[in-house]
Amino acid sequence: MYNARVRYILMAVFLITAVTCVVYKEEEIAAVAAMFFGFVVWSHFKQSSILLASKHYHKGDYSTAERILGEVPNPYRLARSRRGYYEFMMGNIVMKKGAFDEAERHFQIASRFPLGGKNDKAFVMIHLANLAFRKKDKERMTAYLEHAKTLAVTPKAQEIIKKLEIEAKNL
Repeated sequence: MYNARVRYILMAVFLITAVTCVVYKEEEIAAVAAMFFGFVVWSHFKQSSILLASKHYHKGDYSTAERILGEVPNPYRLARSRRGYYEFMMGNIVMKKGAFDEAERHFQIASRFPLGGKNDKAFVMIHLANLAFRKKDKERMTAYLEHAKTLAVTPKAQEIIKKLEIEAKNL
């Protein structure tokens, strides 16, 4: 839940502690410090700052969320449980900027990873359908909507799907 800078500081503290304990023949404490160092390194690459970014994203602070997501060293290394959220948030942030092709790429990647539940996956499909609608691609739009129908749980998602189906018929 820390940003990258704090994790780097923690890594340095644990490494210095481990080396100092080895010098003073405190191997048990050195092993614990090395274990904590390894855990912080692992969490840096597998978990990163996704949770922190999602807090800012849900507050509507998209610029901070984007900055925090930019600290992710390599999104391809993220754990499956985090990668979907990363791509979903990046897709929404990029879409708000008007880069629809890049947003579509992020949403397509997000659709391959687990999200919070069926309804979250339905909203990914709704976004993809909306982007296909912008491109006037009726075939892809209807395919995304059919998939979203099977996943939609909330009335809001079902209402959006119905509106997009009406728009698809007008294409």
